[in-house]
Amino acid sequence: MRIASFLTGFLLAASAFAQDWQAVERVEPYAVQGATGMEIYQSIGERGPKLGVARVIAHTGFKLTWTRKYERRGNACVITVNKPKLIITYTLPKLKSKLSEPLKSRWETFIAGVTRHEKVHGDFIKDMVKEIEAMSVGLTVDNDPDCRKIRPVLQARLGELSDAQRARSRDFDQIEMSEGGNVHQLILHLVDPR
Repeated sequence: MRIASFLTGFLLAASAFAQDWQAVERVEPYAVQGATGMEIYQSIGERGPKLGVARVIAHTGFKLTWTRKYERRGNACVITVNKPKLIITYTLPKLKSKLSEPLKSRWETFIAGVTRHEKVHGDFIKDMVKEIEAMSVGLTVDNDPDCRKIRPVLQARLGELSDAQRARSRDFDQIEMSEGGNVHQLILHLVDPR
């Protein structure tokens, strides 16, 4: 009974600790213009953020740093604190042209949908950070009194979680941008000549 109470208390404390940070989310707009849906989409193609050699409609990037505390316990090293500082940046198009209906409504639908899409990427990043935090606090490496062996162990696990987050984002984009997918439909609705 006491063990169950201790575990419940420990899990509640760990849960509270894991929630004592919040991601900073900001939007970095880039200007687009046009008098038709096709002109606006072409402007996005000319001015959108570059990923590799191609330009994209929008992008979600992040900067992640940690306040980490390593402690020696006997002959082992333990991570006792691993608090993230996460800044997520959404690069999104911002229309500079004045529009009339029905193009105005089509643009509003398009930008709202693209923003929702990017926010999902932001959620994936936040999930990854929570997983890193949960995995790392309490991580212990034996025979490491100088806390040197623990760092490559931590880096290997961070790499696995980062790779999983990137794969999750790629899979999401593949579905959303495939023919008939949500982003594909948003583009078709925007460039509709009606």
